Amino acid sequence: MMLFYATGVMGIIIGLSVAPPSMTMMLTFMGVINVGLGAFFTFIFLTQIQKSPDKRKKKRKGD
Repeated sequence: MMLFYATGVMGIIIGLSVAPPSMTMMLTFMGVINVGLGAFFTFIFLTQIQKSPDKRKKKRKGD
């Protein structure tokens, strides 16, 4: 997830400051897409449902 954020911010900065005029819009747009993907995967990661342990595999105390 951090990779999406890092490349997104880097793409936006390079697109707005370093890139030639013909590539400015494309690099900035790709940076925004990467930041959006980072936000999406962060949302998916943080809203996962915790799996319940399987009761069949649990050992009994008497065995």
